[in-house]
Amino acid sequence: MTPRFSIIIPAFNSATTLSRAIESVRVQSWPAYEIIVVDDGSTDATAEIARQYGDTVRLIQQENSGVSVARNAGAAVATGNWLAFLDADDWYAVDRIKLHAERIAQDAALSFLTGDYEYRDEEDSLLGTSMAQHESGRMLLAKAKGETYVVMDSSIEISAFVADHFGDTHTLSLPRARFVELGGYPTGFKVCEDVHFLTRLVAKSQRIGVVCQSLGVYVIHGGSATRRHPIAAQRENVRTLKDLERLAENFPFPVREGVALRMQGARYNLGCALSKTGQRVAAINAVLPSLAVRPGWQSLRNVLSMLKG
Repeated sequence: MTPRFSIIIPAFNSATTLSRAIESVRVQSWPAYEIIVVDDGSTDATAEIARQYGDTVRLIQQENSGVSVARNAGAAVATGNWLAFLDADDWYAVDRIKLHAERIAQDAALSFLTGDYEYRDEEDSLLGTSMAQHESGRMLLAKAKGETYVVMDSSIEISAFVADHFGDTHTLSLPRARFVELGGYPTGFKVCEDVHFLTRLVAKSQRIGVVCQSLGVYVIHGGSATRRHPIAAQRENVRTLKDLERLAENFPFPVREGVALRMQGARYNLGCALSKTGQRVAAINAVLPSLAVRPGWQSLRNVLSMLKG
């Protein structure tokens, strides 16, 4: 099967970065089948920039509804048989599509693909790479033994990936039909919506292709809402994962275990955010549910950590 990639770029007030994102798709060594920009109610020149590309970029405009609604809107009008996503402030490596497309053409049994990427700051300084910074990524790098491609298919690998995944939205490639079947990204959540979708995707997957080299760049913003309002962000993270826990009752065991581990980590992160502002009682209450759900040394250590402040 020859994959035809529809690239979906949600954009909100992205006039300063959108051209860079679009150009990174236009120069791909394996051409994109189409580029779809979804303007999520921008009040700057985002739409005008997209229009400058004429017929090479399809522009969809909507009232400001959030990134999940924007991604879903792009997928709804896509005509390619595979979907890939790119946030307007990030960009692709030149072989990003090619490295996935070639594997898809060779292995029809692949459920979806992901891969490594770089973290860079707003001055374009390299901060690190994703696979090296996540346990699940290091596990796959060891399995690959220096090769640039590996298949994730064991229960241990899948559980670790769900618990702390290394592949971000812009490294994800999946069949459009599967995206539609899953109902797309969840709406009503401001944080962790990508994890919610990815976990549901993993639960329906058997063979996951992993490219062990950078497929693009994720820009770390020092003034992001997550960093400005850490407690609110971590509360929202836990709220999203609670919904995922509800769904996980019907997931395969490795995925269900990964969700439980991810929630344990999320509750600990919320406790740390609260503790840093002196809210020790709230911090303890944030991590206590993990002790009930996952009794053991790790949960107990998390509670003791909050007690010590």
